[in-house]
Amino acid sequence: MATIFSKIVAGEIPCYKVAETEHCLAFLDINPVARGHVLCIPKKEVDYIFDLDEELFVELHRFSRAVARGLKQVCPCTKVGVAVVGIDVPHAHIHLIPLNSPGDLNFAKHVAMSSDELAELAGRIAAAVKL
Repeated sequence: MATIFSKIVAGEIPCYKVAETEHCLAFLDINPVARGHVLCIPKKEVDYIFDLDEELFVELHRFSRAVARGLKQVCPCTKVGVAVVGIDVPHAHIHLIPLNSPGDLNFAKHVAMSSDELAELAGRIAAAVKL
């Protein structure tokens, strides 16, 4: 059964895209932990990140680094945090979250953002990402 992320890749579900390559996609989390919370995924549906073949594993991390650099330009922060949890959606993904303190990486809290705010932010991040 296709995951929600595979449906996003297939265009069946819309997303707030910030970057895309042949094998990877980055989009805003619609239930963000912080303003600018991005998910980077391989387009290939693989549940566990460490089950990705080595080439795709490395490509996803390089892609995530480029997205994080653009994200930091648009969402000023001390650092962009990286988390791989892999529990909620059975499709490998990397969370990129703007952080100013360790407590900012808290998946129990969320920031409310309207669809207009998400769309505007996605456009700004997309413009800053250099692949």
